[in-house]
Amino acid sequence: MNRKTFITRAVTGVALASMSPNAIFSQSIQEYEPYDIKLVKEFVIAGHKDLQKVQKMLTEHPNLIHSRYDWGNGDFEEAIEGAAHVGNTEIAEYLISQGARVTLFTLTMLGKITLVKPTLEAYPNLIFARGPHGFTLLHHAKVGQQDELYAYLKEKGLHQTNIKIK
Repeated sequence: MNRKTFITRAVTGVALASMSPNAIFSQSIQEYEPYDIKLVKEFVIAGHKDLQKVQKMLTEHPNLIHSRYDWGNGDFEEAIEGAAHVGNTEIAEYLISQGARVTLFTLTMLGKITLVKPTLEAYPNLIFARGPHGFTLLHHAKVGQQDELYAYLKEKGLHQTNIKIK
């Protein structure tokens, strides 16, 4: 490399290094507006009971599947969690097929014993975890008519179906 090439590259390197990362990467980083909170609330409510509306809304806004609504006091809920705590297997299964994030509460409602029991054996305090609205795993086993999981949770010391959110 000759002296002129060396100096040109050195000056270019210093100039690039002094630029802010935002200027360098601004074209590769896209900023999106958050979903309107009313849209998120509508989707979460639909997740409890209205499969056709869930399907339509996901077609129009695919990332709603990961959106959570705050009912207040940190009581966050996704559509799949609404389906789970009312025992709506059809909507829960549909949302899972579309890539929804699955929780222990949903797995309990669906009766996925081979996933729930080992998780609770590895992390015993999760038996007393609270889902949206304070619903416990026992509640989810009950609404999902999962008698074996219901008995297992009772045996492990869980007797409440709802624990108040503070």
